[in-house]
Amino acid sequence: MSAGLPLPAVTPPADLPGFDPRWSRLVQAPDHAGVLRTWHVLDTAPDAGPDDVVGTLLCVHGNPTWSYLWRGLASAASAVQLGWRVVAVDQLEMGYSERTGTTRRLADRVEDLAGLVQALELSGEVVAVGHDWGGIVVSGWAAGELARGGGRRDAGRHASTGPASPLRVAGLVVANTAASWPADAAAPGVLKLALLPGVLPGVTSRSEVFLRTTLALPKPPLPAAVKAAYRGPYRSRGERAGIEAFVADVPVGAGHPSRPALDAVTEGVAALAAAGLPTFVAWGPRDPVFTEWFLRDWRARVPHADVHRFATASHLTPEDPQFAAAVLRWLDERVLHPVSPDTTAAAPAVPAPRMWAALEQRAADPATASSPAVVEMSPDGTSRRVAWGLLARRTDELAAGFTALGVRPGQRVSLLVPPGADLTATLYALLRIGAVAVVADAGLGVRGLSRAVTGAGVDWVVGVPKALAAARVLRWPGRRVAAGDVSDAALRALGVEATLLQVARTGAQRLAAGAEAPVEPAPGAEAAVLFTSGSTGPAKGVVYTHGQLAQLAQAMGATIRIGPGQPLVSAFAPFALFGPALGATCVVPAMDVTRPATLTAAALAEAVAAASATSVFLAPAAVVNVLATAGDLTPAQREALGGVSTLLSAGAPVPTPLLQRVRELMPLADPRTPYGATEVLPATDVGLSDVLAAGAGEGICVGRPVEGVVVAIAPLDADGRAGLDLVSTPGAVGEVVVGGEHVKDHYDQLWFTQAASVDVRPSPTLLGRVRPGRWHRTGDVGHLDAEGRVWVEGRLAHVVVTADEVVTPVGVEQRAESVPGIARAAFVGIGPRAARRFAVVAEVEADVVPGITRTTVADPELAEAVRAATGRNLVALLLVPALPTDVRHNSKIDRARVGAWAERVLAGERAGKLA
Repeated sequence: MSAGLPLPAVTPPADLPGFDPRWSRLVQAPDHAGVLRTWHVLDTAPDAGPDDVVGTLLCVHGNPTWSYLWRGLASAASAVQLGWRVVAVDQLEMGYSERTGTTRRLADRVEDLAGLVQALELSGEVVAVGHDWGGIVVSGWAAGELARGGGRRDAGRHASTGPASPLRVAGLVVANTAASWPADAAAPGVLKLALLPGVLPGVTSRSEVFLRTTLALPKPPLPAAVKAAYRGPYRSRGERAGIEAFVADVPVGAGHPSRPALDAVTEGVAALAAAGLPTFVAWGPRDPVFTEWFLRDWRARVPHADVHRFATASHLTPEDPQFAAAVLRWLDERVLHPVSPDTTAAAPAVPAPRMWAALEQRAADPATASSPAVVEMSPDGTSRRVAWGLLARRTDELAAGFTALGVRPGQRVSLLVPPGADLTATLYALLRIGAVAVVADAGLGVRGLSRAVTGAGVDWVVGVPKALAAARVLRWPGRRVAAGDVSDAALRALGVEATLLQVARTGAQRLAAGAEAPVEPAPGAEAAVLFTSGSTGPAKGVVYTHGQLAQLAQAMGATIRIGPGQPLVSAFAPFALFGPALGATCVVPAMDVTRPATLTAAALAEAVAAASATSVFLAPAAVVNVLATAGDLTPAQREALGGVSTLLSAGAPVPTPLLQRVRELMPLADPRTPYGATEVLPATDVGLSDVLAAGAGEGICVGRPVEGVVVAIAPLDADGRAGLDLVSTPGAVGEVVVGGEHVKDHYDQLWFTQAASVDVRPSPTLLGRVRPGRWHRTGDVGHLDAEGRVWVEGRLAHVVVTADEVVTPVGVEQRAESVPGIARAAFVGIGPRAARRFAVVAEVEADVVPGITRTTVADPELAEAVRAATGRNLVALLLVPALPTDVRHNSKIDRARVGAWAERVLAGERAGKLA
């Protein structure tokens, strides 16, 4: 250890941001060697009796932080009447605890903590909370306590009013820490650099490099005062000696002195899991040390653990603004008030046919076996047709081949294959064997797609060479299978184990040898993880069970009117996969499916003609480009489109004038725009005739709920927030909440988000119409009218709140767009709430402001016309070349970004490019 030791324990300064000095106390306790040591402890209720708190959170920091890490949790817990007592320790040699000059190994720190807990005389329910290497220490302590008989009481919380009960470990909360580490592996992440010979002292004790680097990881950056507070106990080399020793104690290699202790902790975690201890894993996915490997390891070792990935968090996960709220809610639901699982939720209330049932039936019927199941269009107008019989056979072969390759039920398989026969057969093969398909749209972009695939913790990646090259460069997890033609050299370079063709051939051989059919997955088993578009924040993985996926397919079939003898042209990738489940031929047009706007009218017409399709599904951006290129259609192509009876567009609002123009191309079709989301689709259904009959209103009419769905409203309060109460009162404005059997099962590794999404209190008229847990808060705002129709008025996050009113954006935008020349508008608020004003940022028709290339303040006449139409006293009307929209649909306006940009412009700042 460094010179200048020992150093006494002291209390922190009284002016640290977010830290209440009344929490500080010094406590003496014997360490692992029996020597009395002095600890600094953050304690929110040192004098609390057993009836004053519901339990104690024992929080242990890692390296190079101290108990200050837990100030947010301490503050949030203290704000709750009869809440949790937070006891956060500064480990010896760290923080403001004593610097003894003693080298402390992992096993020593576990015993040190046990001695301190005994000295503190903690009793009742104790939840162990740890971060970084503190998570390993506190996990070891919890396992030891369990072995000593301090396990969680099976019957739940006691109701005794007698003497305080002995300490019981009631739960475990860990954040970016380890449950294990292979003995033959190098140091995790960037720690391998710090452990290089001669480097460790220079970056840990002799300088603040390690400390400052850790504090620089959070995004957005920590305030300067918070960083200074973290550095406070580590000003001198002697004070930083513990940082150096902690890094040196990372058990790298089988011969490291702390290897046996880490192995003991790993065994202890297994014991905690076997005991069913409630466990919450909070994770920052941008951590350069505790990478995704550690999270996957936790999930494997503690399968029942609840996991929440804080999307933007890095290493210091407890610094995330949602961390404290997530932990406290989890404690309430899993520790204080645990409920028995809803056994009825494992299967749909009304069983739906297996996803592959229609495929098997069509293939087995001589009348349909040779008819096309999938038609893939090429840019030159030719097509590849795959019959039902061939598709079913290839599905069976792939199922058998994937099983032979080692794909097992429950394993996750990322599918990065363009829509068509290969993707369809692969998906249904994986469903057959019980694997979980992970589907993320390439439209998310490289970063978004990488985040989705990596976060899902996939075991396999099936993709085209371009996708597999990205997987290799970006170090995605999982073994590789290639789709399409790939050379042997490319296979080796990409680390591919087999091609789909090889998998199918292997499967055919196994089937010929009499291989048994795969065991049918249970309805409640996970079937797919479907990622949202990312248009309203980081893309989320939405988990569907086999039963729910089958329910979803049936609901979609009824809504978009497809089935046997009703071929579908799908220009929106996810819906191409529902065709076989409904017995419908699916045609994939010649286009880049990741960019809907690449679909031309001619390509659509050729796809319709290829199978005499009666239904067409287009993304909103595809609708726009089809209309823009309709002048290029030949008479034959126009005739083909004239036979379409059902046109559907979903994913984002489609303006009524656009739908009316579509009818000119497809006169037999009543254009329909089902409303829903990845989490629940469809929710409502509406046609152009319904919209016209509804007339003008506040927002966009999205029709009535489809069969089996209930739509309710969570009214907004004066702050623009949606409460828990659900009503069906006409005219009540609030968050749109949807209930039904085909609502998602849960968000993947987003426990807190999932809990919030189903958090509702239905009114008496709604109670019992939807089972608990089958609700979904959409994040949209709107209302129900007297006819039971749903009107969407924008996103909850885009509601503009002033000192006097709460204004939803879409109605104002629609009225602005009614002014000649305004093509598209975004309504935003400018300034602080007490003095907030309104503004509109708009795209204009070319003949209004020809060749607009930069931001322009509208002329007084146009601005006054928009003010009059909207009925709002706008502080400004800004004209721009383009508004920023989402990637997948190219139509959802990012109003939050527009508002922040407009505020900078009107403040005279350099605002930069908007879109």
